[in-house]
Amino acid sequence: MNYNWNWGIFFQPNPMGTGTYLDMLLSGLVLTLKTAALAWVIALITGSLVGVMRTLPSKSANWFGFAYVEFFRNMPLLVQLFLWFFVLPELLPKGAGTWLKQLPNAPFWTAAIGVGFFMSARVAVQLQAGIGSLPRGQKMAATALGLTTAQGYRYVLLPMAFRIILPPLTSEFLNTIKNTAVAITIGLLELTGQARSMQEFSFQVFEAFTAATLLYLLVNAVVVTAMRFLERWVAIPGYITGK
Repeated sequence: MNYNWNWGIFFQPNPMGTGTYLDMLLSGLVLTLKTAALAWVIALITGSLVGVMRTLPSKSANWFGFAYVEFFRNMPLLVQLFLWFFVLPELLPKGAGTWLKQLPNAPFWTAAIGVGFFMSARVAVQLQAGIGSLPRGQKMAATALGLTTAQGYRYVLLPMAFRIILPPLTSEFLNTIKNTAVAITIGLLELTGQARSMQEFSFQVFEAFTAATLLYLLVNAVVVTAMRFLERWVAIPGYITGK
């Protein structure tokens, strides 16, 4: 293969006039982290609410949680992003649709919301499993203490369930970071988008995507390390992963 390697390309000025090619990749990394952080907040909050609803004795709450999870979990993320970005503005009243189309940083908000709702369905299922794995005596003890259903979840069930599902939640957070790459299809120049732009400008495809890969690995390594410390910090001695 006749390919001219040029690792010094990262320190050459980019055609956008925003610094070097390395600056392009770093700006994409920052946007990736911002998108992933907002998407994870949405996923964690929404997924927790839906996960709790799937464990309540109310049939209507169960059906809503079931429908929510099946809708967002079984539809490809790419299709969901297209629906949010291209279809939703056309379905809303004209004024609201025009506002959405003219919204500053629309690809960013669309990606964060789309990825957040997509991941929230997975969080909901995991939280349901975490609550279901708890001994029945914990819920009965909360009732015996006079706690309401909301208080029982707040002070007894959820703290223990989240400790149990911390490892899979770590994986879902990593998936959230990686799923932001799909947002390139709606014009979000996150890390993958900037790597592709660098490749198109400089024709150094291997250097561009090698650097993007290393940055993804670095971020994921930091997340995994931080979550391991969190697991040890919240572990209860003698229970689950506690020592």
